[in-house]
Amino acid sequence: MLAKMTSKNQVTLPKSVTQAVGAAEYFDVEVRSGQIILTPVRIQRGDAVRAKLAELDLSEADIANAVDWARATQAAPAVVAEPLTPYPVTKP
Repeated sequence: MLAKMTSKNQVTLPKSVTQAVGAAEYFDVEVRSGQIILTPVRIQRGDAVRAKLAELDLSEADIANAVDWARATQAAPAVVAEPLTPYPVTKP
């Protein structure tokens, strides 16, 4: 089977191929010995949250400050969607 790459680097996989591996919206992509290997993956929301937290490089103190800030705002009226000043962030 052939698949053509468009000028925007997009490739449409043949339906018979996608049916053989099951419904997948995302694929892990790697190159091995000049071949492109696509492996269907299921993205879980928890994984995305953990990846974002790792990217932010938050310390335990940052998280504790955020929790304290969130708990303090619960006592205030729920009219304001965002605080006027963000909670403090400390770096290790």
